[in-house]
Amino acid sequence: MIPSGARVVVRCEDGVDEHTGRMTYRDFVGHVINWNGERLLLRRDAPANGSRPEQIVHIEARDIAVLKPVPERTFRTQDNN
Repeated sequence: MIPSGARVVVRCEDGVDEHTGRMTYRDFVGHVINWNGERLLLRRDAPANGSRPEQIVHIEARDIAVLKPVPERTFRTQDNN
């Protein structure tokens, strides 16, 4: 059981690299919205550099290679250099 609100990293298989023949992976970091054992609904965190906004992603269980909890992101302030 994966509780709603948990922050996780999900590694999914992303196919075989045509040049190296090795499996490639894509990582998603975010907060669980719902998990029914077959599909994970995840609020993907926006990257720290702001290159894209947060987004909702659906990940099928069969595509998940690794799923593990990760700590909340810490934010630095001007006073906290």
